[in-house]
Amino acid sequence: MFIVIAFIFIGIVAGRLMRRWSMAWLQHALTVLVWVLLFLLGVEVGGNDQVIASLPTLGVEAAIIAGFATLGSCAAVVVVAVV
Repeated sequence: MFIVIAFIFIGIVAGRLMRRWSMAWLQHALTVLVWVLLFLLGVEVGGNDQVIASLPTLGVEAAIIAGFATLGSCAAVVVVAVV
């Protein structure tokens, strides 16, 4: 965990030092890296027989959680709009 936090702070320092440079390429590079990470996550999940076997159960649970989260958000909007 400390390594992750250290990399974040190193990135912040590097960004501050390089702020005068043109970094138009950075957005495209980040998009490509996110797609690569998602692909590798899919490969990892696809190679795990236990996860594949439990996908139907996980899908139902995810749908229930998403449904209740949406209902909770709608309820919060109604409460805020009334107040």
